Amino acid sequence: MRYFFILGTNPTLSIAEILAVFPGENYELINKDVFLLDTEEINAQEMIKKLGGTIKIGKIEKKIENKKEQIAEAVSERVKEVEGKFNFGISYYGEGKYDTKPLGMEAKNKLKSMNINSRFVTSREKTLSSVVVKQNKLTKPGEGSEFVLIKSPLKIPLNSPLAKGAIGEGGGKEFLFGRTLAVQPFKELSFRDYGRPARDDFSGMLPPKLAQIMINLATAGTGHAPFLLDPFCGSGTILSEAMLMGYKNLIGSDLSGKAVEDTKKNLEWIKTNYQLPITNDRLYNVSATEISKVVKPNSIDAIATEPFLGPQRGKIDFIKIKQELEKLYSDSLREFYKILKPKGRVVMIFPFFTAPLVNSPLKGGIGTKQYVTNLDPNLNGFKIVNPIPEDLRKNKILKLTERGTIIYGREGQKVWREIVVLKK
Repeated sequence: MRYFFILGTNPTLSIAEILAVFPGENYELINKDVFLLDTEEINAQEMIKKLGGTIKIGKIEKKIENKKEQIAEAVSERVKEVEGKFNFGISYYGEGKYDTKPLGMEAKNKLKSMNINSRFVTSREKTLSSVVVKQNKLTKPGEGSEFVLIKSPLKIPLNSPLAKGAIGEGGGKEFLFGRTLAVQPFKELSFRDYGRPARDDFSGMLPPKLAQIMINLATAGTGHAPFLLDPFCGSGTILSEAMLMGYKNLIGSDLSGKAVEDTKKNLEWIKTNYQLPITNDRLYNVSATEISKVVKPNSIDAIATEPFLGPQRGKIDFIKIKQELEKLYSDSLREFYKILKPKGRVVMIFPFFTAPLVNSPLKGGIGTKQYVTNLDPNLNGFKIVNPIPEDLRKNKILKLTERGTIIYGREGQKVWREIVVLKK
């Protein structure tokens, strides 16, 4: 079956995660918002809870001409067993502006001729947000649907498995027509981010969505219920999200006793609120640079962690912090190599300092502006894995560093995150 994934604000990271979860499948990057995947039938409602970088998941149903009569017909064909008023919306994903209102009114009239009372849900944007879709019940069978029109400015190669019945080589006169099956659970994510009993806003909080992405990248290809370790567990975001994603063998550690206690409180809170089954989770008050004292050699399948990234506020001596963090990261990676199984992965966040270069001996950059460079610790036997397949790396939509890592952040932050995937 052919599914569409509406990508988050960092398409590179979103695609890396999808391909980690669905290895070996046929895929196509349509535009900066849409990624297509041919795979076996999936439970979209469950899958989207585990994909931190995906906003919507839906199914491609047909190819359709850019004519409102045909689009109205396609909408009416998919309205079945309606009880009461049927809500529907139309989102357009493609280059340029596109007015969906005439399409919606045509579809509404078509439904009226079928004796179906309907309401056309609109937005000021050309796409409906996850909030609008959720609040108007547009993914509930019999109550509502969001229909999606996808137009590509790109040409799909004729030998691509997705070319059959897709946009074709013209890439403009036709749409892919699909229906949204699930949207990102924004309320749950916010609840877990801000509702947990133990938070440390001063040290910084890893967003639950990013934690999910890191877990999926770290466990790619494990094929079983792996032992997952977070050796800088902080307040337990990675372990909490792993628990919700079904991982049952979890280990966390931190040099800070308060962090370990915070993690313990938050894990209990997650278990209680989500009524999770008993898991095998262990917590240690120990430095990551000594983790092999409490964890057996070659016993861990995957490590996902965000270490201390340096100070986030005030005047920062970037050169001094860089030296201190490189030593911490180098010593930690030496320990990780001891306890990780052969071919095991580490997904680790390095800080990427975004101070303008002014007479600095450091060199680096992102986008069109210059910034202080990323860290360069001793990898101690690990190799950096580029999580984007080679055939996509030259695509201008995707952004990778020279060493094959992904930068995550927003304008105005002093410290961005560099997502580094390492393999033993």
